[in-house]
Amino acid sequence: MGSYVGIDLHRQRSVIVVLDEDGNRVSWSRIDNSPANLAREVTAAGADAEVAMEACWGWYWAADVIVECGVRLHLAHPLGIAGYANRRVKNDIRDATLLADLLRMGRLPESWVAPPEVRELREEVRYRHKLIRLQTGLKCQVHQVLGKEGVIPETKGIWWSGGQRWLDELQLADVYTNRIESLRDLIELNNREIVQSDTRIHRRLKGHPGYVAIQQIAGVGRVLGAVFVAEIGDVHRFGDARRLCSWAGLTPRLRESDAHTHRGHITKQGSRLLRWAAIEAVSGAARDRRVASVKARVGARRGHNIGRVAAARHLLTLVYYGLRDGEIRCLAATDDAA
Repeated sequence: MGSYVGIDLHRQRSVIVVLDEDGNRVSWSRIDNSPANLAREVTAAGADAEVAMEACWGWYWAADVIVECGVRLHLAHPLGIAGYANRRVKNDIRDATLLADLLRMGRLPESWVAPPEVRELREEVRYRHKLIRLQTGLKCQVHQVLGKEGVIPETKGIWWSGGQRWLDELQLADVYTNRIESLRDLIELNNREIVQSDTRIHRRLKGHPGYVAIQQIAGVGRVLGAVFVAEIGDVHRFGDARRLCSWAGLTPRLRESDAHTHRGHITKQGSRLLRWAAIEAVSGAARDRRVASVKARVGARRGHNIGRVAAARHLLTLVYYGLRDGEIRCLAATDDAA
């Protein structure tokens, strides 16, 4: 075996620690972040070195440099490393040493190193989600301004055509009118960005067999389908659908002793966006017989929210087979029977 390298990556400068097979520190260095500086330090550790780095801010460029150097990269999961935060002494050198030492002992909690094409798709999908959240905030501000003047909208939705005309004719004090006009301009601009983002995402996923297959699931359209494809990435890294559901944080915490077994709340340790997409798809699939039966059966025993999570696990199982096989055979069989 060769050496073990731990990298404590920061925005401007990073610390690199090299350990030998026995855990003794061979060297350490602090570098100004640049591909050339990082490549020089990683290459100096040897061709058979193994590198551990936390999946923190800006890890993409560092991961690409490390892979280009021909050494093996291990990406540490931040939640797993957080368990070591209560050390008496915590600094950059200790953090990098911890990563290298956990790697040496085979106890490093690892994340999947997504390839560049998956990272680019995630960037598009996550940015669209941020635009939607920004859009919601802007619309809420409009309602807040109206509330300050005691104005109740006369139409069901002020963002439809009738509601826009109602806003145009609304008479308010100048300061409130100016703010609403500014917010409406921002909403219009944001709408245009969302449409452009949808176009880019669909163009990137056009012809993707899994993307097409999972849209057969009730409640899953182009937007949620893109979230599933981007966040899951390579579905073949999961041995079965249960492992995907566990990775997504949709399975309960398990506490066992010699005489008792307790299942608590779901772990919520995976992708938050993926869990949101699964729950949102379940809400949209209310008329689907399979999803509704799971939701009703579990909800009758455990409550509405737990039933909805159980239905989300069922839906994510269908997503797993759709991404893995390019088809969902149980849905095809139902369609043939009909």
